[in-house]
Amino acid sequence: MSEPVLASPGTAVAGWMVAAFLVAAVLVRLAIHYARRRGMLDLPGQRRSHTVPTPRGGGVGMVLAVAFFAPAALLLMPDPWSLPVVAGLLAALVLVAVVGWWDDHHALPVWPRLGAQVLAVVLFSFTLSTTDLSWSWFPLLLVAGVWSINLHNFMDGIDGLLAQQIVFVAGGVGCLAWSASQPALAAGAGVVMAAAAGFWIYNRSPARIFMGDVGSGGAGLLVFALCVLLWRRAPELVWAAAVLSSAFVTDASLTLLTRMSKGRAWHRAHREHLYQWLVRRGATHGGVDARYLAWNLLVAAPAAGWAASRPGQGLAVAMLVYAAAALSWLAMKRRCVRRRPAGGRHVAA
Repeated sequence: MSEPVLASPGTAVAGWMVAAFLVAAVLVRLAIHYARRRGMLDLPGQRRSHTVPTPRGGGVGMVLAVAFFAPAALLLMPDPWSLPVVAGLLAALVLVAVVGWWDDHHALPVWPRLGAQVLAVVLFSFTLSTTDLSWSWFPLLLVAGVWSINLHNFMDGIDGLLAQQIVFVAGGVGCLAWSASQPALAAGAGVVMAAAAGFWIYNRSPARIFMGDVGSGGAGLLVFALCVLLWRRAPELVWAAAVLSSAFVTDASLTLLTRMSKGRAWHRAHREHLYQWLVRRGATHGGVDARYLAWNLLVAAPAAGWAASRPGQGLAVAMLVYAAAALSWLAMKRRCVRRRPAGGRHVAA
């Protein structure tokens, strides 16, 4: 075990988290004014779930706050991470965020965005070789990392939902890391949680600004990286970490498979995720956020705790949670699609 390099680690963590929250909040406030001046507004439309023009790109505040403070937490706390790993994570985050920031200003085609995501995941995964990671894991890491970036982008469609999820998952990974005596990772996850909360106060319903690709892509990369780092130090907790994202992974994955099975372009904007259907049938953005939060707090969090306390049952617990999430998704989606509106007609997909 590495010796602490800080005289008061607890005070340092609290300071980093408060600073990350405040810096993110200030930068998001500035991003609102910047987006309005530049005309970076998401306009209401058939494939969108909001009703008023809203600035986008506010996720830059969250990303910058993480970039400012997470490296210190990962490097200076007890059981720190190596400089190559932290530098690789930071470089990957910046790459994904810069491409997302450009896309928020000038829409990019799919392939350049995908290429940048692949490069970012490869860069971060390559630095994990310093942890004696076998090269046989790299294909799986590549798929998981790129999918995490895109699924969080897909799930960023209503006020507050993605920011709320990042707060929950980062907080959950932080708790798991702390239980495994990994204070550096716990502190880094705490910084991510605080930065996401700093963005959330402006993104909660009714949103004053949207996250944009700069934030959703960065959020997906961070969730992937936190879970991988936890896996490298405490492999027995990987299933507990996977359970934390069960609501998002299920909604994004089943929606994607449904669209692909019907021959639809998976990468185009649409309103076919369950959270979007719930809004289409009359639920408020805050009400939908509350449903996903209820799943996280009443199902995902207890299941993750169970899996962490009984590592031998982790895989079985994860399978049960994802099966329950899939059945819930199917039942709720069917109800949304078949629901008759006031006019008496069925809602069309």
